[in-house]
Amino acid sequence: MKMSRFVLSVCLVLISFALMIPESAAQSNIVYKIPVYQEVEKGLYAFLKRSIGDAEEAGADAIVLEINTPGGFVDSAEDIANLLDSTSLRKIAYINSEALSAGAYLALHTDEIYMSPSGTIGAAAVIESSGNTAGEKANSAWKAKMINAAELTGKDPIYAQAMADDTVNLPEYRAPAGKLLTLSSSEALKVGYSEGTVSSFGELLEMANLANAKVVESEETFMESLARFITNPIIVPILLSVASLGLIIELYSPGFGVAGTMGLISLVLFFFGHLVAGLAGYETIILFVIGILLIVAEFFLPFGISGILGAGAIVLSIILAGGNVTQMSIAVLIALTVTIVGMVIIMKFFGKELRVFNKMILSDATSTDKGYVSNENRTDLIGKVAITMTPLRPAGTIRMDNERIDAVSDGSYIDKGKRVKIIKVEGSRIVVREVIEGEETK
Repeated sequence: MKMSRFVLSVCLVLISFALMIPESAAQSNIVYKIPVYQEVEKGLYAFLKRSIGDAEEAGADAIVLEINTPGGFVDSAEDIANLLDSTSLRKIAYINSEALSAGAYLALHTDEIYMSPSGTIGAAAVIESSGNTAGEKANSAWKAKMINAAELTGKDPIYAQAMADDTVNLPEYRAPAGKLLTLSSSEALKVGYSEGTVSSFGELLEMANLANAKVVESEETFMESLARFITNPIIVPILLSVASLGLIIELYSPGFGVAGTMGLISLVLFFFGHLVAGLAGYETIILFVIGILLIVAEFFLPFGISGILGAGAIVLSIILAGGNVTQMSIAVLIALTVTIVGMVIIMKFFGKELRVFNKMILSDATSTDKGYVSNENRTDLIGKVAITMTPLRPAGTIRMDNERIDAVSDGSYIDKGKRVKIIKVEGSRIVVREVIEGEETK
């Protein structure tokens, strides 16, 4: 009886272990599938950082970057590469279509690369915003980074160099001198830049010995997608231009209208996007608010220093919010240029039609008939006759009833000692005309 109970207990324990083992295995075999689509920019870095962090917390065995990108910005690619290097997770690149330029650089920072039959990798020269190849200094640094990335994973660096340097001659891969190297899936496999060509993600998992893994697909949230759009280096100067132009127009217009609303929305979007992307902290918003308060204080302080400090604080907060000081400085300069040009165009062609510029353009004349005088208006002198004490050329001095009066002639030269008649008075300006002999006077 005791023996049967012992056997039964042992069986129950074994069954429990048998049930626990698959569960543990399922928990340890986790793969995070992370899309790397569109341009490589700052917003993508924030998404990848969050996704890799989730994978590490879940105890994932590997992350798979599904890459389909034409490239992007060098500084963002470097940040993402450092992020990939900092994780101990197994990193796999799945080039589902193309990994060009910055995309190729990111693929080289993974442990393994798999490609679809139509996949390509390469063409990684640094291109300026004008569309031309960057200068020698920038290209040399980027070329060294590409070579280093290939060497870290045991790949022949000549192919990484040829992707970034068109002087490397590889005619057998359609990259003679003068052309950048782009490898097809079969060529990448041949030169060791790919571990295999796969027709599906499931096939990749089998080839990577992860066939039984639980796949967790990391997706961008709406906020992350919006942040990626807002933080794009092309969108940033547009937002700043709309913000500055709208707020300046609103500053000189009565009430609060469309221009000011658009300006505020643009600023809110700018800071929101950079906060979500992890590029800006709340200190930049505080600095911006301080700048606004200083500008408001300018209306109550006489010296002008407050306004200058406020404008400086606003510009500094915007530059710091972007992460890259050089890139943000260029964006601010572009926005200022657009604002100045826009204001000139609007004032030139629409200033008279739009009430918005009534406070910017002086349209009133300070004439006597409208009641504008700078001092006592002696209209009682009109019609009276005086004697010139000095020549009027046309200004001089006249005497009337022992009173010396500064006056000007009506345009002609009047000699000393001549009789003159006061014909007009405009504030302190007294206009006289020489009295011709025989002319009737009062």
